[in-house]
This record gives sequence, structure tokens and C-alpha cells, in this order.
Amino acid sequence: MRSGKLLTFNNIMTGMLIFIPVSIALELIHADPIIVFIGAALAIVPLAGLMGRATEDLSKQLGAGIGGLLNATFGNATELIISIFALQAGLFEVVKASITGAIIGNVLLVTGCAMFFGGLKREKQTFNQQAQGVSSTMLALAAVGLILPALAAHVLNVGSIEMLSLSISGVLLVTYLCSLVFSLKTHKHLYACEEDEGECKPHWPKKTAVLILLLVTAVVALESEFLVGSIEHVSQSLGLTELFIGVIIVAIIGNAAEHSTAIMMAMKNKMDLSLGIATGSSTQIALLIAPVLIFTGYLIGKQMDLVFNEFEVVSIVAAVVISNMIGADGESNWLEGLQLIALYLMMAVVFFFIK
Repeated sequence: MRSGKLLTFNNIMTGMLIFIPVSIALELIHADPIIVFIGAALAIVPLAGLMGRATEDLSKQLGAGIGGLLNATFGNATELIISIFALQAGLFEVVKASITGAIIGNVLLVTGCAMFFGGLKREKQTFNQQAQGVSSTMLALAAVGLILPALAAHVLNVGSIEMLSLSISGVLLVTYLCSLVFSLKTHKHLYACEEDEGECKPHWPKKTAVLILLLVTAVVALESEFLVGSIEHVSQSLGLTELFIGVIIVAIIGNAAEHSTAIMMAMKNKMDLSLGIATGSSTQIALLIAPVLIFTGYLIGKQMDLVFNEFEVVSIVAAVVISNMIGADGESNWLEGLQLIALYLMMAVVFFFIK
């Protein structure tokens, strides 16, 4: 049954690759931007899955040090590529909204679905409380780093927000590098892979994984250009704000394959792996992707700050606080998962109505 579910999921991801030539054809014939947006979005989902799988395989074969660097570089590469194209297009609100969406999506929606579906047939599920505690603290620190510029701008009326954002981004980036040292060297036993269950066995040879990674990265860049190029038209035609598109739609597209993996691990009662994917992705977005986007914008003359709007700040804080409360005891059940999902849905409704 377990292998059957995995096979079905892989078949679906493989089947969705058909949207790559479809989206390219739609762009070439100058189809309606809404159709182009949908085609590119559906193409990015399986590409993100392939990129994650290739990165994971290389990490297993090249050792912890290089593997950690690869995960840091490509772990959220899909979101980074989409955001860079949005940054070049001057869609700063979409970029910041996608950062918010990736964080609350992983912390609330993905963790919630993992706990819910994983706990349906079990009274409770357990996970490494110490490792999750470290990850939760790191995520809380990252959240504080992201909301400080907003606090300075909205409440304290501090000037030089761009320089403040650059400074805080530097601190966040250094903190992320230190967290890699912690997880890959000094305390790697807390994050040991469970080889007896087969999660540490690579699927592809090294050369194949490298080729797939390079090829998929190039195609993701192409599809991201299609996606970003149609956002403004989609926003105007469907009456959706760029905030909602970034927080909900773009964030889910970039993380769909990773979301599915986390939920499947929870259904196999692998909560450490499941929470590691969800919390780790959120932390990487806040500590690595956000600072990289700030520095990239500065270098290409598209300066973006870290000033999120008031509700984005509230959402990030609420998501981190609630998830930390639920995960503090090292146990989870389906009701706790449902609570996280409910909070995400309430936030999504508010984001939909914000103009």
C-alpha cells in the first residue's frame, strides 16, 4: 500500500510534466495571460519536485558538508527564481507576499495537513522534541528579524529603511550559515537520517542528478518568466490583489511538491522528517531566501525593503507562536493539525479581502 501510494504520486508528478510544452506553446501563440499563468503554474509544480529530488540525491552522495550547501542553494530554488523575476519586474509586493506565504504556508498548512492526515489512524504521533525545539526557536528568531523593519517603519517612523533591511538581512544570513554548522557538524546527531527505512538511499546516479538539476533549473527559470509576466493581467482580470496572489497562489505553487512529501512522510508516521521539511523550509525562506532577494535587488538596481504590511506581520507572528505552542510537547494529533489548517484558512480569507 505504501509503495502504491508513492507510485501514484510519482505518476501524477510525471504526468504533469506535459504542461511544460503546453505552457511554452501558450506563450508562443500569445494566449490569454490567465491561461498562460495557469499553464506555467501547473508546469512548475512537477519541476519543483524534480529539483528537490535531485538535490536530495546529490546530498546523500556528496556528504553532509556539500550536501548541506546544495540544500541551502536549491532547497527553495523554485521560490527564489520566481521571486527574482518578480523583483526584476518591480513587483515588490508580490515578492514580499510570497515570502510571507511560504512561511505561513509551511508552518500552518503543511504542518497542519501532516498532523491531520498522519494522526487520523493514530491516537498521537511523536517527534524529536529537542530538534524541533531548536528549529522552532530559529524560526521565531527569523520571524522577529523579518518584522523589525516593519515595526521601525510603521510605528517608530525610522528613516533609511533600505539600509536597515540590508543590515538585518546580513545578520539573518550569518545566522543561517551558523545553523548549517550546527545541523551538519556540531549537532548533526539530532538530524540523523533513518537509513533503515530507506530515506537515505539515492534514486539517481550522481551524474544523472546533476544533469537533471541543471536542466530543471533552466526550465523553472523559463516558466517563472511566463508566470510573473502574466501576474498583473491576472490580478486585474480576476480582481485578485498582488498580495493575495503572492501570499496564497505563488507560495503554494513553489512548494506544492515539497508539501506533498511532508504530508506523505507524516502518513508513514515519520513526523521528524515531515516537520523537518515544513519547519526547515520556512526557516530557509526567512533566513536565506529573503536576505538573498534584498541583496539581489540592491545589486540589480531594484531595491526592495523588508517592510511587510501590518497583516503580514500579524500573520507571521501568529503562525510561529501557535505552531510553537502545538509542537512544544513533542506530540501531535489530528485535532492539532486541524487547528493549524483552520488558522491558515482564516488568514487566506482575510488576504483575499484586503485591497
